Amino acid sequence: MKGCEAIAEAAVRSGCRFFAGYPITPQNEIPEYFARRLPEVNGNFVQGESEVASINMVYGAAAAGTRSMTSSSSPGVALKSEGISYCAAARVPIVYANISRGGPGVGAIQPAQQDYFQATKASGNGGFQMRVYAPATVQEAVDMTYNAFDIADQDMNPVLILADGVIGTMMEPVELPKMRTEEEVAKIKEDKKKWACIGHELDYANRSWIQPGQWDTNVMQKVNEDAQALYDSWVPEYENYKLEDAEVVIASYGISARIAKSVADILREEGIKVGVVRAKTVNPFPYNAFDEIDYSKCKAVLDVEMSIPAQFVKDVEAGVKERCPIETCLCSGGNIMSREAVIEAVKKIVEK
Repeated sequence: MKGCEAIAEAAVRSGCRFFAGYPITPQNEIPEYFARRLPEVNGNFVQGESEVASINMVYGAAAAGTRSMTSSSSPGVALKSEGISYCAAARVPIVYANISRGGPGVGAIQPAQQDYFQATKASGNGGFQMRVYAPATVQEAVDMTYNAFDIADQDMNPVLILADGVIGTMMEPVELPKMRTEEEVAKIKEDKKKWACIGHELDYANRSWIQPGQWDTNVMQKVNEDAQALYDSWVPEYENYKLEDAEVVIASYGISARIAKSVADILREEGIKVGVVRAKTVNPFPYNAFDEIDYSKCKAVLDVEMSIPAQFVKDVEAGVKERCPIETCLCSGGNIMSREAVIEAVKKIVEK
């Protein structure tokens, strides 16, 4: 399946029954797929008149207890940031996908990883956080999307799938997860009645979090303290690849990490010992993954990302803690990272 279509099918199979979105390359296949697919499972698709309208429709549907999703690419996600902030304030579970493109501004329609800060540090106002998953294959995009709806419900919080134009438009074999039955989907919604906006009298004394406009500052502080406790409970996910004897460690995520792993395999055949630290979640960030590097052998960590200026590198620096030098291998604006560029960067480190 094509990545965008696989993400949409995974969402449907997880019980998503509402999608609202607006066209933008390179994620157009997601709403196109939902437009065909949701009516087949008694779901609802809406092409909003704008990104702002779409995210607020998703906010409303999710607040009524329906598993809901939206998607966009880079500048479109920026337009949705206020609505995402509302969902975070109201503790309403939604899932959304960013199939990233080059920037800043409208930028280019080709793939990039220039939305890292937006995704992990400032997805909207107020300092809220989300779990952010970064697939490196179409199969991972499927698995992460399918699980994201359960995680959003568990956390009562938005969840982001941070992909890019390569993952979104490439085609790979995938194993699709099981389709949740109509009974299972109905039970998911029924279980939300204790907090969802369904038209009956509500016990507002126990639901202050659903009212983000509270003027009581002590209540709002308690809401933020509870949110911080949630964030502290999250466990980062990562993959460390061939680190045991690595003289150079590549740090990366998403499509760049996939390229990095192939570089490690190629260079090891030449006798150059390369390992990879790959973040599967970029929030929470796997700082502890860098503790598994043997710094008595490691000459340097190479940050590989499709962003100029580098963004991911800031979290890499926090993980490395000055235990070895950090170099970068970067591209941006729609240029796709090449194995040749990464190989050249690794060899320069070795020669130095």
